[in-house]
Amino acid sequence: MAEDVPALQAIKPGGKEHPVDGVLHDGDTVTLGDTTLTAHLTAGHTRGCTTWTMKAQDDGKTYNVVIGCSLRPPATLTPEVIAEFNHSFPLVRSLPCDVPLGDHPAQYDLQGKYAKVHDGAPNPFIDPDSCTNEVDVEETMFHALQDEQRSKPQQ
Repeated sequence: MAEDVPALQAIKPGGKEHPVDGVLHDGDTVTLGDTTLTAHLTAGHTRGCTTWTMKAQDDGKTYNVVIGCSLRPPATLTPEVIAEFNHSFPLVRSLPCDVPLGDHPAQYDLQGKYAKVHDGAPNPFIDPDSCTNEVDVEETMFHALQDEQRSKPQQ
């Protein structure tokens, strides 16, 4: 996402410019074969953190897939960061979701769900009830960090 370009440009692996061959913006789509993904700006782990949505078929039914970006807050919350997170949390909750995925396996219990994959069994990855689990955890951490920062004496 465009919001990550300045940070990427500051990274110089081997002293070379970090390659940026395209820049995405909120709502842009990327098509890979027959699959179209939509990019949603959900500032979190980075300012340009991207949550992706797409449709997937299973057993003749269409499902909404959400591939979440980590919403883990940084150690220091500035007013700008607070505003970004206050936008990201409700946005992620508003995305239609039947299949939650993420950039880290623990975000959607990959191991636990994979262990339940068996012929004839329901697909454990179709799990709309757990679509907001990760955002709930991260928002709780965010508010705890805000409370901690508020309680520290100003220097």
